[in-house]
Amino acid sequence: MRRILLVKTSSLGDVVHNLPVVTDLRAQFPDVEIDWAVERSLSAIPKMHPAVSQVVPVEPRRWRRSLASRATWDEIGQIRDQFRTRGYDAVIDTQGLVKSALIARLAPGRRYGLDWRSSREPLRPLYNQTFAVPWTSHAVERNRSLAAQALQYGIDTPADYGLAVGQAADTQSDLYAVLLHSTSAMEKLWPERQWVKLGDYLRHNGLRSVLVWGSDEERERSERIAKLIKDAQAAPRLTLTDAAELLRKSAAVFGVDSGLSHLAVALGTPTVGIYCATDPAATGLYGGIRIANVGSKGGPPSVSQVIAAWRELA
Repeated sequence: MRRILLVKTSSLGDVVHNLPVVTDLRAQFPDVEIDWAVERSLSAIPKMHPAVSQVVPVEPRRWRRSLASRATWDEIGQIRDQFRTRGYDAVIDTQGLVKSALIARLAPGRRYGLDWRSSREPLRPLYNQTFAVPWTSHAVERNRSLAAQALQYGIDTPADYGLAVGQAADTQSDLYAVLLHSTSAMEKLWPERQWVKLGDYLRHNGLRSVLVWGSDEERERSERIAKLIKDAQAAPRLTLTDAAELLRKSAAVFGVDSGLSHLAVALGTPTVGIYCATDPAATGLYGGIRIANVGSKGGPPSVSQVIAAWRELA
């Protein structure tokens, strides 16, 4: 086994959930080179793992919008040529979508994916071999199981994200907590008044609040909340790498169901996941040393429940 290509293109949380596969592969095949095809905007995440040899940025969403363009097909051709130059013994698509399966088809090597019962789309013709992975397993373990079945090894260790990020600063001089209030779906949001109450509690316990945002709407929400919490700050616009550093150096992270919350866990930061509209059993915070999930689908947690979960982590 010389070289393996992983295909997990998006979203941020899904990409983070695929990191333990890299750690598993390095443990099983110490000399193998591991490449990863991922959406360009998320390419910073695989680059954080020291066992990833090459990150191959892809842009299937943009390609789909401009399929009639010669430039699009030239770009796809360049990706195919890059794959062929590298050459792979195995291509493992843990995404399980048509867009990822088609990217996997560009690469030489035996292709592995999820069977029709385990994926959202019928993709069997696009792979050489498929495997069943229970939907009841957490997303991290689904990824690990697929890779293990494809390359015929066992999994007997806890999930390890394996991230290599800059050392945490001495936070004694500036203790802060990151509040991740933003997410892709409105129903996943926790009420702003709850964030204010949480921020007030943290401030009285020596932690100032830093609020992170991505869109203009999220920036406005950050600023509204920050104005109502003493010493709180709405962070400036951050790159994904900058956000990782902020999370890594924080004393604690509180976040709704979002990719950055999962990234905080992968970075080893004490993290409380606040779930309002999704089931944490399937996609909740997972694998960290100090994590807690509170709330449930249709059952947002109270501020006191979030605080109690954080105190349990201390």
